[in-house]
Amino acid sequence: MAVSSTLSRPRPKRASITLRVVIALLAFLVLLFVIADIWFFRAAKASLPMVDGTLKLTGLSASIEVTRDSLGVPTISAANMHDLLFAQGFVTAQDRLWQMDMTRRFASGDLAAILGPEYVKSDTEQRILGLRPVAEQAVANMDPAERARMQAYADGVNAYIAKHQKTLPLEFRFMTYFPDEWTVEDSVLVGLSMTEFLNHYSYKKALQREKILARLGPQLTADLYVNSSWREHPPGAEGQSIENEPPPGESPEQNEEEEPAKKGRPHSEMQVLRLRSLAVLSHSAQDDKPEGFDDLRPGSNNWVVSGAHTITGKPMLSNDMHLDLRMPNTWYEAHLTSRDYDVVGVTLPGVPYVIAGHNQHIAWGFTNLGPTVEDVYVEKFNDRGEYLTPDGWKQPEHRKEIIRVEGKPDVTLDVTITRHGPVITPLVPGETRRLALKWTIYDPKVQNNPFFELNSARDWQEFRAAFSKFGAPGQNVVYADTDGNIGYQATGFVPIRGAGDGSLPVAGDNDAHEWVGYIPFDDMPSVYNPRSGIIATANARVTPKDYPYTISTEWVAPYRVRRIYKLLGANKKYTVSDMLTIQTDIFSDFDRFCAQRFVYAIDHTPKASSAAKAAADLMRNWDGTMATDLAAPTIAYYSRHTLQEMLLKAKLGDDRVMYRWFNSPVWLENVLTNQPPRWLPSQYANYDELLTAAVEETISQKGVPRALSTWRWGNVYKVDVQHPFWSHFPILKRATPGPQPLSGDEDTVKQVRTHFGPSERFTADMSNLDNSTLDIVNGESGNIFDEHFNDQWDAYYHGRTFPLPFSPEAVKHAAVHHLRLEP
Repeated sequence: MAVSSTLSRPRPKRASITLRVVIALLAFLVLLFVIADIWFFRAAKASLPMVDGTLKLTGLSASIEVTRDSLGVPTISAANMHDLLFAQGFVTAQDRLWQMDMTRRFASGDLAAILGPEYVKSDTEQRILGLRPVAEQAVANMDPAERARMQAYADGVNAYIAKHQKTLPLEFRFMTYFPDEWTVEDSVLVGLSMTEFLNHYSYKKALQREKILARLGPQLTADLYVNSSWREHPPGAEGQSIENEPPPGESPEQNEEEEPAKKGRPHSEMQVLRLRSLAVLSHSAQDDKPEGFDDLRPGSNNWVVSGAHTITGKPMLSNDMHLDLRMPNTWYEAHLTSRDYDVVGVTLPGVPYVIAGHNQHIAWGFTNLGPTVEDVYVEKFNDRGEYLTPDGWKQPEHRKEIIRVEGKPDVTLDVTITRHGPVITPLVPGETRRLALKWTIYDPKVQNNPFFELNSARDWQEFRAAFSKFGAPGQNVVYADTDGNIGYQATGFVPIRGAGDGSLPVAGDNDAHEWVGYIPFDDMPSVYNPRSGIIATANARVTPKDYPYTISTEWVAPYRVRRIYKLLGANKKYTVSDMLTIQTDIFSDFDRFCAQRFVYAIDHTPKASSAAKAAADLMRNWDGTMATDLAAPTIAYYSRHTLQEMLLKAKLGDDRVMYRWFNSPVWLENVLTNQPPRWLPSQYANYDELLTAAVEETISQKGVPRALSTWRWGNVYKVDVQHPFWSHFPILKRATPGPQPLSGDEDTVKQVRTHFGPSERFTADMSNLDNSTLDIVNGESGNIFDEHFNDQWDAYYHGRTFPLPFSPEAVKHAAVHHLRLEP
């Protein structure tokens, strides 16, 4: 009985205990989540800028008014320049401090300290290039008045950091680091970072060109590296062409040995095709793009028209600078006013003043000039570590760099510096020669900031005086003033070489290729009040045929600027809204040309497949508009990429990836028009078969819909703007635009690709500056929970813009927030 009684007793159920433990853990996790959630949103709210009320700041001498409009754009009004620039630094840091910190870290090579070992490679490149020492040298040589202004800006940034040590932007708190004090050197570094992006690429091109020359010889290499076109239209040219020559293929001196490859082309159709205005051959930025195409294509548009072309009788100036698209975006809008200093436009976070915009008297806007300002010298070293100079063997300088790495030991780097510049061999995979880089930024005379004088300029003479000392990055600047004048000025210090043009590496042991000076400012291209009343640039050649100096060995192909001149040359009076229409133009004449050429080739190739014929039918009557809902641009665009790939592969094989050239479309245009036998791959009897094969290969690629009529340009060509930090969090990623169908391409005035496009769109109406317009890509704020983080995206994406208030009355009417900064 006892045993029976024992066996009948109830036992604790293990499942019940486990369930209670699980419930307790879940409750604990929920509690933790709630606490974390509350902390996160309180921290997010605390990091948002104060935009109303009063703040007391050490360092001010008088009170400052900061109003913000419905887009968060600040107007800063101060009694003196010191306080104005102090406040600009403070207000910019309110919205963009993390962006500013990451920019200076990238430029100086200090990313691995917070991001880990995978950024050692980037830091190594930046340490070898030596932008931080350049900035330090620039500050040491800076005019005292300019240094004081730059210091005022830095003091404003530091006032923000000091006042928000516990409420910094969330990126600092998640990444568990604190920003260093902002210095004048940091502001110079931010400017140098922009110079690196815009004017630092020719040394890589020189090394690639050297290899291709060794592989192909001079004739084919000259074809590939063409740097001129009959379609170019430099500022001030009154005709449709800078050269009195016929379109390619029409020259009476055409070599007769080229004729056999032209069999089967109808003279009437090809005559029409040749006479068409073309647009630049682009390179896709898609992940599935054909191998070997450019990853970077610089682009910007600016133009100005005189009052003879506007409904107001006064000039209008437009500018859309094309850069990498990112969050936060490159520019920060601001209006700065102190007594007679009154200027509005886009600023570069980390740098004082307004970069592009207008004041009470003048307006200005930029495109990249693309000057050749780097040379690669092949240095001879001996066993003692000396290098050879015309004066004998010399010891190079050495700069010790220590790269801090999060969670890992420091990396020590020895940078060798010759008389020409740093030895960059570690940056060139597979290179064994000792290569030194000479770059204009290493010259102390180049490091001058003209923007205070520019922001204050009242006329053409003061505008040019400001830019006469602007060393880098070399830019095309258009100009307009309220008196009705328009102009253009090329800027930047461009080397004059004893021999060569910087397009190939040269010997460093002699002086044959040394720089003998810079192109005098008065000899740089410049135009004032041209008879046509129209000036436009879009990175293409700006020098006439007889220009005595070499500015660039690599202009961008001229098709965009030709399109702009065509649109501006219509018989009409233009409005501000017309300027936006031109900025967002998505017509590609070259894509249309290629489509028609593909159509003709397929029509005259008996073996063309039914699919190719269907593709031809879709392209046959297409008008060249790169709209998201069309099939024809998809077929034409990818077919011409395939065609270029086939041509390059036949000559270069796997080395075709080395070919990077902004004027490559002119090469392809010349091949398509002249059809030289030297470029026809041996397996094809003629170019019609080649072009048909390019279409066949494109439409047969795996993963594309079989029904060509269902292809849509917007399905394969997308814009995708991401935040470098928050886009890694699935929930917060929704706050970024994400992939969206994109109209236009690299060949249209609206020059775009997945991560590249207009970084701002600006138009100044010199008849009424309050009628001017400006928009940026995303928004003013870099804080993800701020209402102005992405509030401009919808307008940007759909081609709308916003008024840019300037007069005191307009600013007062637009103001929705009022902040007073007190000493």
